[in-house]
Amino acid sequence: MATLSTSNAFGCLLAAIAATAFAGPVEPPADKSRYHLFDPTPRTQMRALSTDRPDQTESASTVDAGHVQIEMDLVNFRCDRDSPDGTRTEIWNVAPVNLKIGLLNNTDLQILLDNYIAARTRDSAGVTERATGFGDITARLKINLWGNDGGPTALALMPFVKLPLGGSDHRNGETEGGLIVPFAVSLPSAWGLGLMTEVDFVSDGDGGHDIEWLNSVTVGCDLTERIGAYLEFVAVVGTAPGFDWQGQVDLGFTFAASDDVQLDLGCNFGVTESAPDFQPFVGVTVRF
Repeated sequence: MATLSTSNAFGCLLAAIAATAFAGPVEPPADKSRYHLFDPTPRTQMRALSTDRPDQTESASTVDAGHVQIEMDLVNFRCDRDSPDGTRTEIWNVAPVNLKIGLLNNTDLQILLDNYIAARTRDSAGVTERATGFGDITARLKINLWGNDGGPTALALMPFVKLPLGGSDHRNGETEGGLIVPFAVSLPSAWGLGLMTEVDFVSDGDGGHDIEWLNSVTVGCDLTERIGAYLEFVAVVGTAPGFDWQGQVDLGFTFAASDDVQLDLGCNFGVTESAPDFQPFVGVTVRF
């Protein structure tokens, strides 16, 4: 099943590239390569706001040099019921945030904080367990290879590492990391296509690491000048013994309150037994 979804995503990529191949010449963007963290890009030359949320497919564009962007869920909720034994897990995550800082014109640094998490698990016998606390901290570096300031396609590389904080109910205390590769295609009539592949090295709990491979495809469109919508499919496979592939269908909307503020809401729906049943969220992005 995972192989089928990957081939479909590759087919969408080829079709999208073919659709944009005859778009005609594009005026070259202004050269902003001289700007950096301590010499910010002038506001008149900043690119349009681009976010790594609300879909799970990351953007291929970076934050302009010398500027800060805060992306966060105001709150999100995850519910997962295990059908064989009737166990139900509910998790609230309050204000998880992605703090992004533009280092160079094509590079930004990102710090992800899981913040406060409250989980409740109820088994088939009616026994309830609760766990609260703070989650992990992850550092990411996004490097745009092309398409940052225009063009029919854009590609970026995003290596990341999860810091080995002390173990808790919501942290395993291990160093984990991986690589994310997002690819974006501009389509006609205010449509866009995003593709992403991600390789994660996750702790196996015995001093080693298993591999998880995430692939996603998202299609978005501008409904009005301020309102956008997207539909996404995400699949995860892994090498851990007994790992069941996870599939999700995601739907969401965005509202551009200004050039530097975006509101969003949506919900991720599990389509396989191993995926969370549903995960609604409301979030905001602010750029400075």
